[in-house]
Amino acid sequence: MAASDAHKGDVSMRNAFGSVLAFLILLLIGVLAFSIRLFSVIKYESVIHEFDPYFNYRVTQFLTKNGIYDFWNWFDDRTWYPLGRVIGGTVYPGLTLTAGTLYWLLHSLNIPLSVETVCVFTAPIFSAFASWATYLLTKEVKGVGAGLTAAALLAMVPSYISRSVAGSYDNEAVAIFALIFTFYLYLKVCSWGGYTFIINLIPMHVLLCIVTGRYSSRLYIAYAPLVVLGTLLAALVPVVGFNAVMTSEHFASFLVFIIIHVVALVYYIKGILSPKMAVCCAMVAVLIALVASSPTKGWSGRSLSLLDPTYASKYIPIIASVSEHQPPTWPSYFMDINVLAFLIPAGIIACFSPLSDASSFVVLYIVLSVYFSGVMVRLMLVLAPAACILSGIALSQAFDVFTRSIKFQLPSLSDHSHIDAGDASSENVVLDDTIKTDKSEDTPKERTTKRSKKKEKEPVEKPPSKSQLKKRLSVLPFEASIVAVFLLVLLVAFYVVHCVWAAAEAYSAPSIVLTSHSNDGLHVASWWDYGYQTTAMANRTVIVDNNTWNNTHIATVGTAMSSPEKAAWEIFHSLDVKYVLVVFGGLVGYPSDDINKFLWMVRIGGGVFPHIKEPDYLRDGQYRIDSMATPTMLNCLMYKLSYYRFVETDGKAFDRVRRTEIGKKYFKLTHFEEVFTTHHWMVRIYKLKPPKNRIRGKSKKSKSKTSSTTTSKRKGTRRNPF
Repeated sequence: MAASDAHKGDVSMRNAFGSVLAFLILLLIGVLAFSIRLFSVIKYESVIHEFDPYFNYRVTQFLTKNGIYDFWNWFDDRTWYPLGRVIGGTVYPGLTLTAGTLYWLLHSLNIPLSVETVCVFTAPIFSAFASWATYLLTKEVKGVGAGLTAAALLAMVPSYISRSVAGSYDNEAVAIFALIFTFYLYLKVCSWGGYTFIINLIPMHVLLCIVTGRYSSRLYIAYAPLVVLGTLLAALVPVVGFNAVMTSEHFASFLVFIIIHVVALVYYIKGILSPKMAVCCAMVAVLIALVASSPTKGWSGRSLSLLDPTYASKYIPIIASVSEHQPPTWPSYFMDINVLAFLIPAGIIACFSPLSDASSFVVLYIVLSVYFSGVMVRLMLVLAPAACILSGIALSQAFDVFTRSIKFQLPSLSDHSHIDAGDASSENVVLDDTIKTDKSEDTPKERTTKRSKKKEKEPVEKPPSKSQLKKRLSVLPFEASIVAVFLLVLLVAFYVVHCVWAAAEAYSAPSIVLTSHSNDGLHVASWWDYGYQTTAMANRTVIVDNNTWNNTHIATVGTAMSSPEKAAWEIFHSLDVKYVLVVFGGLVGYPSDDINKFLWMVRIGGGVFPHIKEPDYLRDGQYRIDSMATPTMLNCLMYKLSYYRFVETDGKAFDRVRRTEIGKKYFKLTHFEEVFTTHHWMVRIYKLKPPKNRIRGKSKKSKSKTSSTTTSKRKGTRRNPF
């Protein structure tokens, strides 16, 4: 008894020490996740990055200054001129409300941080939360060791770092944490998150559990309230509203909601109904037919692009024009998840031994995320947590096998069982040996009572023979185990080096167009990519921005950029535009300039205005800006605004992005005037010239006013002033 009590005390002490150690490791992982995202602040300064984050920052400023009620009713007249935009009803408020709450909390604690500082560091803070949520989710699947490994991998994975560096104040900064934590809560019971992906992945897992015979009351309790409460809460968000029940993106949750109630009824009325696959398939077919004939079968363009990757390029070029919506290349997988791509198959195999509800959910998660990431490069961000979870499981299982093999074969550990009492397999082996020796020493003359015989038999029954055989069979050669552990350490070290390089060099440079603080009410036209930043930083009214809610308005700007100078001037003048901004990278080699985006302007403009035809800008199907370019290309406004005076830089007008000399080097602008060009020619701003011909006409009319008054009086008619 005393020995068993001491053994239990030793085990509980070791468990307590393991819990404290795991807690300290989680704290270090959180610090790592936060600090690895600070390279942008260290190398540059504390600023907001890219384009969409500037809109989110501007909205957060309004929220903290005016309050929640004014935020819901805010009509922004500085965007989409002359239409404007209702911000409260067209924006997902999760990020803004989170940062606003954090700002108010800090100020209530007398920590006077600015709104900009809170926005800059929101993403690194929630990346630490995402790492801890990954630990909780993976722990439900394969234990503490796998959870810690997956959390450490997610803290450094480049795909997540690209959207969560300091200054990257975008929805993904909070959404990834919400997505992982929502999955954890769902598995823990068997909301707030990545919305369409979550609301379709969870029903698919519930359906998988029902089909494979894993239905239980816990599954019903976990899923049914999620659908009801989630739908009601989603409907309260203005940008979602009745779309929560009117669009087919939510069809899977309602379909499975009905199925799980039918299955619950079948299980409840035993003997009357039998839950066979034929009945389930017939019910699903009937429900799909009913929903297909209903008016709720509309899908959004982005969702249809995921189901049919060619849909956007055929019918909605505005969606296909976004670089994040393009399919990824194979090198991008190595860049964003690195060696995790090779560990994912091993993690999937580990999830099948044994297969549980939690592990089946993770397998379904990785299958769907791999497919969606192959359709849209933006969804590499959704793949990253799944890749980290499965890679953490694979690494944890591999280290467990190799270290156990080393422990079994070390002389100092194999002699006595008390050295490693925590290892169950070594305990079982020692117990078997002691039992056998005790039995051999017993003489046939000794008589024992029934109680003593039972005591002797009890330790024989404790160690299961199957587990002993399994663990003995999993022991690998000592030298192979040492080499395998060394190679795994090298693999992890290579991953760490790559992640640090990606965080420091690839994803930390901010992209800023222009800063100004005057408020003169002038209207600026540019391609929609730069609308958010122009409004937030330059404080100017823009024609279009990154919200892309009005395809006709964007097509009008694309048509103006694709038209000759005079026609473009007339379009911009009708929109009351004073300045036109273009981004040009031909001098410094910046590839994401407007010349490379120009064909999308042609396609979007041609989709609304048929006189703009893409073949007119191509030479034998090729997009060219050299001497072989078409006359339509050489005379369009985008070409002229980008290459005006470009020959003065080197005398040859050599474009470093397209790697060729331009076709039309010497030309003048008649309707536009250059007012600003940056040192590296990346940002060029032009002003629309006034309509001189109309001014001359007015002066001529003023001279002949006296001669015309008599005739007008005779006729007795009044001229229309318009």
